[in-house]
Amino acid sequence: MPALAAHRSETRDVLARRLAAEFATFSTGTVERCVADVHACMTHLGLDATPDLVERLAREHLVGMIKSEPPSGRGPFHSGHGDL
Repeated sequence: MPALAAHRSETRDVLARRLAAEFATFSTGTVERCVADVHACMTHLGLDATPDLVERLAREHLVGMIKSEPPSGRGPFHSGHGDL
């Protein structure tokens, strides 16, 4: 079983590198987390997390993140303690 887990990790690394090259807007760590999260969610839901599906869903998520950014860009983080 450890060999299978290592293979999955290598596959996720390859997908993350490919998507990081495509989405240079995001840090490599952000793309790696996206790929890992998509894989974990698919597995949790009982779906077959094939590399093709993980890549397509991660790409859709990254595109959604780009499209959700306001035209003025991301503002500074607010702690929610009356910083408005």
